[in-house]
Amino acid sequence: MSGLSASLVRGAVTSPFKHAGRRPDATLPTDRLTLPAAPAAPGPLAAYRRICGFPPSGPLPLTYPHVLAFPLAMRLMTGRSFPLPVVGLVHTWIEVSGVRAAQPHEALELTVYADELTPHRRGTEVTMVTEARVGGELVWESRSGYLSRHATKAEAKAEAEAEAETEAGAEAEAEAGAPGKSARKDPWLPAVAEWRLPGDLGRRYGAVSGDRNPIHLHPLTARLFGFPRAIAHGMWTVARCLAEAGGQPGELRTVRADFRAPVLLPATVTYAADPAGNAFALRSGNGRVHLTGTVSRGL
Repeated sequence: MSGLSASLVRGAVTSPFKHAGRRPDATLPTDRLTLPAAPAAPGPLAAYRRICGFPPSGPLPLTYPHVLAFPLAMRLMTGRSFPLPVVGLVHTWIEVSGVRAAQPHEALELTVYADELTPHRRGTEVTMVTEARVGGELVWESRSGYLSRHATKAEAKAEAEAEAETEAGAEAEAEAGAPGKSARKDPWLPAVAEWRLPGDLGRRYGAVSGDRNPIHLHPLTARLFGFPRAIAHGMWTVARCLAEAGGQPGELRTVRADFRAPVLLPATVTYAADPAGNAFALRSGNGRVHLTGTVSRGL
């Protein structure tokens, strides 16, 4: 059993005993887990480039160090001292910044730690940090938000307000023929490309990334967690959008992405972006927004 698979099993066993949302004094572990410096393995890197649509050569894709370090993050989040249950954690956002483009031959030292535990209107959110260094120099960093859902007073209030807003908005839209709520809330970027995502995408990306969370693998295992079908990995959707954004190898420097709604597989989705390529979104044909993001560039 791989280290990541072992972490998933450990997380399933320990999750029922973790209730940080009911403990205002909950704290995060102070551990900083580190992988020894090593270059990216050529085979897995090539497979990652292919499934995400990146060029076959050049600097490491901006999202790849996050994939390399994910087993470390899982080991930390499934440990006894981590206060949130890993089963049911929802990846809500990610920020990635590259100080410079990392090259495949460079030996990356990867470090992961938990940085912040904050209340969220739908539960409790933890911020996980991943750092990549070459020869002691910080060359890359990511910060990710993971939400543990549980009942809160803020959520109850927000749901009541949303219900009232929806009823009022439906009446106004019926009269004016206005677009749906998601179209009003998000910038309606022009469509650039349409992607047809196969039903086995989660299994294929899981084999490449090592993230074999059951919600991504099969309809049956996804239903156990409340999804009607398997869902695409959020990190695949970000990476695919960055690959579509194009530009010179190593040009992308930062990305901020917010995961808005899961992509049920199979699916047909539209990648949209502004003319400058600095903002992007992923949406379904019915206008449902799955992902929004921004990028910055610089050589």
